[in-house]
Amino acid sequence: MGRVTDLAAFSALRTPEGHALLAELRHYDPAEELAVASRLRRDHPAELVSAALGQARLRQRAVAKFGAEDAYRMFFTPNGVEQSTRRAVAEHRAAVFARLGVRAVADLCCGIGGDALALARAGIRVLAVDRDPLTAAVARANAEALGLAELIEVRRADVTEVDTAPYDAVFVDPARRGAATGGGRGAGRIFDPEAYSPPLSWAVDTARRAPHAALKIAPGIPHEVIPPEAEAEWISDGGDVKEAVLWFGTAPGAVRATLLPSGASLAVSAPPPAPPVRPVGRYLYEPDGAVIRAHLVAEVAREVDGGLVDETIAYVTADELRPTPYATAYEITDELPFNVKRLKALLREREVGILTVKKRGSAVAPEELRRKVKPKGPNSATVFLTRVAGAPTMLVGRPAAPAGRD
Repeated sequence: MGRVTDLAAFSALRTPEGHALLAELRHYDPAEELAVASRLRRDHPAELVSAALGQARLRQRAVAKFGAEDAYRMFFTPNGVEQSTRRAVAEHRAAVFARLGVRAVADLCCGIGGDALALARAGIRVLAVDRDPLTAAVARANAEALGLAELIEVRRADVTEVDTAPYDAVFVDPARRGAATGGGRGAGRIFDPEAYSPPLSWAVDTARRAPHAALKIAPGIPHEVIPPEAEAEWISDGGDVKEAVLWFGTAPGAVRATLLPSGASLAVSAPPPAPPVRPVGRYLYEPDGAVIRAHLVAEVAREVDGGLVDETIAYVTADELRPTPYATAYEITDELPFNVKRLKALLREREVGILTVKKRGSAVAPEELRRKVKPKGPNSATVFLTRVAGAPTMLVGRPAAPAGRD
């Protein structure tokens, strides 16, 4: 379906009839779509029913990112759901801008407006720009639906032609996926920053001209391509790494890991020295993914007075339990050379039927190991497939009990 047709279908959704259909479809089961579509087409145009069903599916998917209250009032495109910023992350970024004293932001490549909405809710005036007509229309509709239209101006334009001088901050979220097919679900990620749209070099040049700026980038960006005047922040939400951001006008050269929803933030102004490799102690710490991406595992090791199990593996070990928000602690009960038969015998002896398998530095698939050891019993355990001082090793343990508990 062409963009003109898409835009017409979207416009129909914003009519009273379209709104009524969407309200009726809020709780519909996609497994019953054929029957629902047949029933609705008795009283509504087929094109409108099809558009409403598609939008209802997108809203259901968007609940995970935006929460039900917002998602069922907002509008989405397939790419918009996939690529938009999670609400918690957008609110964190908006709070940073607010603390910097920013009052007006040029949001370039705004998509469906996830970041613009968070910025406006923080009291910041926003120019939201996207070159795609449908995407810009959806962003405008979302600003209106959430009562933020007075703070958000949506403009359909090429971001490279926008004058950002009137704004005291710039936010750029370049496209990092290839062309989508089948409604956007098959879009491939782009790993070369210069293949972003627009390229990272353009975004950096634009950021350098603004008093403050933030560039949203892929979490896997090589550290060596980060401009020296930027502060690099990696953000996780609920333990999953969501994105990285290059901040300009803050702390040049600093590296930060921020964990949501707690807001815990670990930062250094210079790369920390590599932690020592040491024998496995009583506790194993699994750093948060944002900490690993930010190359701050050494800081976690310093916090818990520990070292690495292997110089190439991001597991920290220590003799004492020192709770930290930046890593999950496990109490290790057994250290075995990699041997499936020995592990199976150990688990059978301990009556382990609930087995969590984690791996780092091992080619063995967790599902394959579970199939081979056939866990059975009322107890639970965690096994780490990793390397210890270069040797393939299995570490068996359990989540460490909080201080003061057995």
